[in-house]
Amino acid sequence: MPRLLLSLFFAGCLASPVFAQTPLIDGYAAPGTTGYDASIPTPEEVLGYAIGERHTRPHEVVRYFEVVAEASDRVVLAQHGTTYGRRPLIHATVTSSGNHARLEVIRQANLRLSESPNGVSDGEISAMPAIVYLAYSVHGNEASGTEAALLTLYHLAAGQGPAVEHVLDNAVVIIDPMLNPDGRDRFTNWANSYRSPAAPTLDTQDREHNEAWPGGRTNHYFFDLNRDWLPAQFPESRSRLEVFHNWRPQFVADFHEMGAEATYFFQPGIPSRTNPNTPEQNQILAGAIAEHHAEAFDAVGQLYYSEESFDDFYYGKGSTYPDVNGAVGVLFEQASSRALQRTTSYGSLHYATTVRNQFIASLSSLEGVLANREALLRFQRDTYRDAPNVAGRVGAQGYVVAMDRYPQRAAELVRTLQRHRIQVYELARPVQAGGRRFEPGKAFVVPFDQPQAQLIKAMFEEVTTFEDSLFYDVSAWTFPYAFGLQYGAVSRMGGLRGGMLGNVSSGRGNDRQAAYAYLMPWGHYFAPRALYRLQRAGIVARLSFEAFETTVAGARRSFERGTIVIPVQQAEVDRETVHQLVNEAREADGIEIVAVSGGLTPGGPDLGSRSAATLEKPSVAVLSGPGTSSYRVGEAWHLLSERMQIPVSLIDKDGLAQLDLDRYTTIVAGGLSEMEEADQEALLEWVRDGGTFIATGQAAGWASENGFLEAEQDELEPDSTRIPYADQDETAGAQQISGAIFEIDLDTTHPLGFGHPNRVAVFKTNTLFFESITPTGNDVGVYTDEPLLSGYISGENLERLAGKSAIMAAEQGDGHVVVMDFEPTFRAFWYGTDGLLLNAVFFGGAF
Repeated sequence: MPRLLLSLFFAGCLASPVFAQTPLIDGYAAPGTTGYDASIPTPEEVLGYAIGERHTRPHEVVRYFEVVAEASDRVVLAQHGTTYGRRPLIHATVTSSGNHARLEVIRQANLRLSESPNGVSDGEISAMPAIVYLAYSVHGNEASGTEAALLTLYHLAAGQGPAVEHVLDNAVVIIDPMLNPDGRDRFTNWANSYRSPAAPTLDTQDREHNEAWPGGRTNHYFFDLNRDWLPAQFPESRSRLEVFHNWRPQFVADFHEMGAEATYFFQPGIPSRTNPNTPEQNQILAGAIAEHHAEAFDAVGQLYYSEESFDDFYYGKGSTYPDVNGAVGVLFEQASSRALQRTTSYGSLHYATTVRNQFIASLSSLEGVLANREALLRFQRDTYRDAPNVAGRVGAQGYVVAMDRYPQRAAELVRTLQRHRIQVYELARPVQAGGRRFEPGKAFVVPFDQPQAQLIKAMFEEVTTFEDSLFYDVSAWTFPYAFGLQYGAVSRMGGLRGGMLGNVSSGRGNDRQAAYAYLMPWGHYFAPRALYRLQRAGIVARLSFEAFETTVAGARRSFERGTIVIPVQQAEVDRETVHQLVNEAREADGIEIVAVSGGLTPGGPDLGSRSAATLEKPSVAVLSGPGTSSYRVGEAWHLLSERMQIPVSLIDKDGLAQLDLDRYTTIVAGGLSEMEEADQEALLEWVRDGGTFIATGQAAGWASENGFLEAEQDELEPDSTRIPYADQDETAGAQQISGAIFEIDLDTTHPLGFGHPNRVAVFKTNTLFFESITPTGNDVGVYTDEPLLSGYISGENLERLAGKSAIMAAEQGDGHVVVMDFEPTFRAFWYGTDGLLLNAVFFGGAF
């Protein structure tokens, strides 16, 4: 086959001192381009190879962007963040030199479309450039997008001719070449390391074609960054949102790859699965721009499709988040070669061909945006003009959210809202809402009377009815539920809004020194981090199983079950060190630790009671590797290591029988689907010898099926109804739970429930339905009689779920098994149930 490389693309760059010729990859020439400025270095000149010949590593991408920015007055390069792996996150702002000279004026004028839309006339819009955000390869192993970003940068920086000049004069183009450098680094190292430069193979059984677990799709902690635009929990997303809202683009292109046997997809997606909050005009504009993609691919004979497979429902993706911010987001999916080349039913697919298509779509996006420039600008202005009408559609003027019981979670929610430029205010007077009373100083309000009203609605609403029963991703994401906070809709905002909240402090510490002991109430989000901090230093702490009252600073005070008792007198740590470490925990973890002067209590057990248990410092392993979900592994790893600063060992589930499991007090499994018999027996023996095994989500089913606890599942009876072949996938899909929010009744007298309310919102993505395990264990959490809070579940499954067990705990020999049939740490933003997993880690061996 011919070499589908970019050497032809740059063949004339050195032949002329001024301009190069225009043939591009595989015979493709960008329309309206007459040549390229030879003073702008080509990728091949900088990297030493033609684009498409190998997978470009992250540091090489950065180097090329730096070189071009230095050489071109059309390009300004900026670093907007840093990954967990300490890799830079960069973007290039590309426009004409004249536009660069007044770039801040352009930016401020563009922001008026969303911040003061009533003051922007059609006449002003006619003279405004469009803001375009080109976002490449958020999934690190969908690598062709980043290569196309290199070409797009070169094309706009060096290109000559009317098409390029039209873009530069009428648009500000932000090129974000790799949204996930850590994932890309894993993938490119794999692909380049297992390829012969002299004779690459098309054999899909070769190692180059079979990337090892966890793959390069995800970030450092194995999270899918294309689900994090809305939760915004990771440095890549947070810094990207700064760029996004600093500019508020009218168009965002989101470049991906899909299976090798597909062709090329561009949005609009499936019409019935568009989020109802997305304005109709958004889809009309996406369709108008799609005509330009079709024309460009028709010209090269590339097969493509639209309005199938993918949807525009969940706002946490790169192609949908813009839709609720007055912009048009478009998803592009290229059939993936993954390796340099591979065989498909269409013939050989070369990496360079995939890059070519992504490059073509980049240019057709710019062409489509400019053809619809004024319509896109008016759409953004009119969307924000509509913000005052959102309250009427909701039937409320805003929301009030409690901060009293869980101030750290509330502070995290406030910070999340503020990342999306949502204005949050102090509550100025008491108000009754959502079945409870909210008090000033203990709650905040989020009014609809602000530009981001539509996004507020999308983040707070509870939805249980849907036009379609199939979802590409989750069906619900109500943020107060995710953060485990009580909230309510407010019908009238008059007098409720106090001062705007700035940086929210979640600290409740004090520096009082104890004569006898310290008491740490459980339930504050970072209490587990503080406890581990003390345990790591050798301090022995006790867990109170009963509520009690004692005297604090001369006043009587109640403490709930789960309070941590920290005696000042320690066997291995002197009193002054105890005081110092407690103060460090107060300051660093922002939690309340109370000083008491004696062990007698006027109500409940004394502080030295036999009813309390001495806590062992946890040593945690998480099962990983093939046969586990990297998402679930990453969620546990991130919570424990990154947030709680607890060392975690990721151990392969294959080969457990050869490991020394006695090093661990606790082993966590998430998304586990299978295990070799010898390894399973080793794990079960470790539990019986005193270990604590925690299985969450799909792993709960595996644990129940393999003898770790006696829990029966409610299996759905086979349906013999004859279903037409064309309807079978949709019928089966309607019985799935793609991601919805349910309510459980929690036994707060059990250690697993300490620090939580008796009603908890959980996130479930599976169809596991567990019967009660009483009397062989404890049903710590049970789905309520009407469990659905938000999201899609079929009527039949909803009936089955009511009253089923969600959290189960049982003894197994000298050890313990804890099972949760939901995802307690879902996507790192389900703060409300993180504590359930942490309770299992710290208290799992104490019941």
